[in-house]
Amino acid sequence: MRKTLLVLSGKGGVGKSTVVVNLSSLLAEKGNMVGVLDADIHGPNVLELLHLSGRRIESENGKIKPIEAGPNLRVASIAGFIDDDSAVIWRGPMKHKAIKQLIEDVNWGKLDYLVVDFPPGTGDEHISAAQLLKDISGAVIVTTPQHVSMLDMKRAVDFCRKMNIRIIGIIENMSGGVFGHGTVEQFCKTSGLNFLGSLSLSSEIVMSGEEGKPFYIYNNKKLNEEFNSIAENILHGIRK
Repeated sequence: MRKTLLVLSGKGGVGKSTVVVNLSSLLAEKGNMVGVLDADIHGPNVLELLHLSGRRIESENGKIKPIEAGPNLRVASIAGFIDDDSAVIWRGPMKHKAIKQLIEDVNWGKLDYLVVDFPPGTGDEHISAAQLLKDISGAVIVTTPQHVSMLDMKRAVDFCRKMNIRIIGIIENMSGGVFGHGTVEQFCKTSGLNFLGSLSLSSEIVMSGEEGKPFYIYNNKKLNEEFNSIAENILHGIRK
């Protein structure tokens, strides 16, 4: 039975897709078969972060064939159907149809984990995926520590509660420096939610996205310890 993990954020630019790519890569490196479903219709970034920009999705026997991103890692994204610079100008029904196809028509094969990267906010894509996906293991919410980002994160929390999606926990990304530190942990304590950990603001994470490599290969001990702890907390939450 595969585990289905949703990754959300209230606001864009908080590092949600970076968390998805690195978590999925880490799970795959540990021998798990992992699928990444990029459900961001208007700003799909997973293929770019994996250095697969320009790759096109093909069909086989009437099914969508996901892009191989590594021995144990497969990706399905709207970016595999369109040019890199093309804007997707669709209303709700078109977005629902695209999400439905990405969920129901992709031949993933046997997976241990399906990680779903949502767009920021709580729009059509979120509702469609939450209704169409079966046996959702839970959701992880990513935010940065500053006040405006926290406001939008609370809306993502409310979305999960209204859709009856279990919240595994919240990650404080870009922690420290100009963005501050500790606000997410404090919120979790007062809200009864699980704090998954902080990931420090780092130029190496930016560089990893530019180079299409997981940031843990750069041997930054502090970052690796932070992210390994976050990953373990997520897996513990899924099992729990």
